[in-house]
Amino acid sequence: MRYLIFLVIFLMAAPVAWAQSEFRFSSIDGGDLALSDWRGQPVLIVNTASLCGFVGQYEGLQNLYDQYRDQGLVVMAVPSNDFRQELGSESEVKDFCENTFGLDLPMTEITSVTGRNAHPFYRWLRAEHGFVPQWNFNKVLIGPDGDLIETWGSRTRPESRAITDKIKVLLPRDS
Repeated sequence: MRYLIFLVIFLMAAPVAWAQSEFRFSSIDGGDLALSDWRGQPVLIVNTASLCGFVGQYEGLQNLYDQYRDQGLVVMAVPSNDFRQELGSESEVKDFCENTFGLDLPMTEITSVTGRNAHPFYRWLRAEHGFVPQWNFNKVLIGPDGDLIETWGSRTRPESRAITDKIKVLLPRDS
């Protein structure tokens, strides 16, 4: 009986933040991108669109990834046509991003981020945190423990202090 009580208390006290870590996205390169693969690392997730006026932020996303990836930061682009500004196919998106911006950061297939067809990750953001992307290039920072750290709208540039200050706090101190 003592063991059962201990188990119940332990399970109730266990962190639940990584419940969303089972979220899987289809990779634009084939296969899956599982958030659980990046447990212990900060992850910046950005809904993107190739024909959006904010498309220049791809450069900032890649720069951010290049600057902090060796310290553990993951930057993941989630192309979406929810705002009718994405190219017609994954191959077009991949070619555009690689050829125009030299992107090598993780990228999903074209994915819905709003409405009833939204990816489960974005449904979780809406249900648990009240966050729904209002436009392309909205940014979501997930901490190493899987908890939501902060969200930013389209106008906040990837390399802004608002974002980099939050990221730096989440990186290992010995880096």
